[in-house]
Amino acid sequence: MIIPYEQLSSDALQGLIEEFITREGTDYGIEEIPLSIKVEQVKNQLKRREVVVVFDETTESVSILSRRDAELLEQDSAT
Repeated sequence: MIIPYEQLSSDALQGLIEEFITREGTDYGIEEIPLSIKVEQVKNQLKRREVVVVFDETTESVSILSRRDAELLEQDSAT
């Protein structure tokens, strides 16, 4: 289920974005980008609706997915 990011408190959104960014644990870019810049990039993606906040009822967890992946997930759960 897609949850509008605006419904989250700023602390919850910040924590979710930071967890999303650091989930892989490694940055393979040529230049290391500070976490604060990455957080702003994800916030901008949320504002542009490129990525969305998703609540998984089965695992009772929240994550960030691309809009396309979230829509496919919702279609699969509806069938």
